Amino acid sequence: MAQHFLISAAARSLSLAKVARMTDEEARDAFRLIRWASTEGQPVCPHCGCMGVYALKCRPAFMCKGCNHQFSVTSGTIFADRKLPVRDYLLAVAIFVNEVKGKNALALSRDLDVQYKTAFVLAHKIREALAAEVETLNLAGEVEVDGCYIGGHVRPANYKENRVDRRRAENQTGKRRVIVVMRERNGRTLPFVFKSEGESVETIAERVAPDATVHADEAAHWDKLHAIFLTKRINHQHAYSDGEACTNQAESFFSRIRRAEAGHFHHLSGPYLAAYSREMAWREDHRRVSNGEQYLIAANAALAHPMSRQWRGYWQRSN
Repeated sequence: MAQHFLISAAARSLSLAKVARMTDEEARDAFRLIRWASTEGQPVCPHCGCMGVYALKCRPAFMCKGCNHQFSVTSGTIFADRKLPVRDYLLAVAIFVNEVKGKNALALSRDLDVQYKTAFVLAHKIREALAAEVETLNLAGEVEVDGCYIGGHVRPANYKENRVDRRRAENQTGKRRVIVVMRERNGRTLPFVFKSEGESVETIAERVAPDATVHADEAAHWDKLHAIFLTKRINHQHAYSDGEACTNQAESFFSRIRRAEAGHFHHLSGPYLAAYSREMAWREDHRRVSNGEQYLIAANAALAHPMSRQWRGYWQRSN
């Protein structure tokens, strides 16, 4: 029997202990090498792009000779205006990617010894940076499409005579949402959140190439796909794969997000469901990549991503 990738030596190339033992100076050097990899760690002014930069002696920052702009290794990135030591951000990225099915904010706050609010925003900033990889990506070739309903649980009444049919619309909360995923075979995964699967057809038409072959189940709302793509259907009441059509890779993504909900997050609410689904898509796409490579990919994505308009000052706006 073949060994699972996650328990093989190839899956382990990162030591959390080494990251945690870094000094602030070592962490800044690591950030500098990751952020400015194209110039071999030589800082580049984020304001004007000038390479004529020198380090300040009074504090760990740089001054641009061209525009006199002062900046640090995190200036202009999603970690801008930081208050924690630089090492803690590297450690947060390492802890975040080291989990297979997600890392909840409560556990992250305990690992970093910070407030829950700090860990919550920090985790969402990392999710935003990772999601930017596929923001404008379109899929082609063999693409599987399916939907998974999340949330909107209605707790049944205590006494049997007071219980209602929770399947009926008038007895639901209205918070239930569906994650519709488009997954290219041997490619990337794109999840989107809608109120119903039928609302996703227009988005599928925008993000999937016209010459692609789409695989879907027998749900009636996927009938519209036949007018746009070569569409193959599978009836799950009879089989999960018939040699022609199959949505097993889409189901694999749903399995991951359901295990994340059950074992880590416990509740995926509407406003943040899209962020969590994009995180799980990234984890699914990088499931055969070692944790060290995932760490470098995530750190590079965070340092290449601009300041977050959604999460910068999030709690100050909310209070």
